[in-house]
Amino acid sequence: MVNRMILNQTSYFGRGALDQLVPELHRRGFKKVLIITDKGVRQAGTVDLVTKRLDEADFAYEIFDDVVPNPPVENVKAGVQALKDSGADVLIGLGGGSPQDTAKAIGIIGANPEFSDVLSLEGVADTKNPSVPIIGIPTTAGTASETTINYVITDTEKHRKFVCVDEHDIPVLAIVDPDLMDGMPRSLKVATGLDALTHAIEGYITPGAWELSDAVHLKAIQMIAKNLRKAADGDTDAVEQMGYASYIAGMGYSNVGLGLVHGMAHPLGGRYDAPHGVANGILLPAVMKFNAEYTGEKYRDIAHAFGMKDSYDVALEDARTYAVDAVKQLVEDLGNPTTISAVGVDESGLDALAEDAFNDVCTPGNPRKATKEDIRALYASLL
Repeated sequence: MVNRMILNQTSYFGRGALDQLVPELHRRGFKKVLIITDKGVRQAGTVDLVTKRLDEADFAYEIFDDVVPNPPVENVKAGVQALKDSGADVLIGLGGGSPQDTAKAIGIIGANPEFSDVLSLEGVADTKNPSVPIIGIPTTAGTASETTINYVITDTEKHRKFVCVDEHDIPVLAIVDPDLMDGMPRSLKVATGLDALTHAIEGYITPGAWELSDAVHLKAIQMIAKNLRKAADGDTDAVEQMGYASYIAGMGYSNVGLGLVHGMAHPLGGRYDAPHGVANGILLPAVMKFNAEYTGEKYRDIAHAFGMKDSYDVALEDARTYAVDAVKQLVEDLGNPTTISAVGVDESGLDALAEDAFNDVCTPGNPRKATKEDIRALYASLL
């Protein structure tokens, strides 16, 4: 079996890493930046941290700050027009997953205009050209879009989110500077942290996993188990570790895929506008339990990461139970919702959710094959 790994050309990590932005822009010969972000990031003053450095270097830039959560097709099209109007030759995706995913779609269409409808990018699109160069600068510790070949866009007409997988979209440069993450509100630290944990666990147990992806995913699980609670409560060292853990998980899942948690979370975002990390947190314990008997010995590792010191000595069933219960307890301790009714779902919505989740591109990566009836039952159990 041949396994493929696609990673960033260059990444910088650590407090103060943003200082590497301008030298890298010059080194790569870029002339003008289009910053893709949202109004929340701008109001928080984070955009100013970037533009201050660009101004000091007299480096040309424009800002597109109209990105919204669960970015729709219309958002992407507006951004593509902004790119054309600006004449920029490099994009900066600045923010959480929404700005970075939007930057990827804009960059891909900028280099492959035949996909300007956006919808045709779904799945593994046959793009010919590498994206307009993208620099990923995350302000949250969850999505890891700065190091993946994936992005997610919302089809508002059909009330669904769709996943795009394209090796041409990976950022040429990532800057993971925890100074940009400290100011996240607690709710965002929780949601993005649970997203990172879901990436790590799903990437660890997917059938496509192999030795190298296992190494990064298990390390990410260990780091998140140790740091997420503390990061949510404002510990800056823990916030820094969560930023790195998110990136590390992204290195893996970008190459081996995800599973049913993401398959079920995307419809909650598309139909109910549920924040992605919140949806993952609701679903993760239930889907872990559903998958438990199809994961070999790997729940022993997860249990150990969450504090079960004798996880390699006890019965496998006990280790699996501990792993599921530990993740469930973490979700509860963090104050994340634990039911889908909390994001607006009732019984009448289950059939449509199950249909969308069954057809989601992430669902086939689950270790246990799920029927549409299985998925509906899982949703129903979380009402």
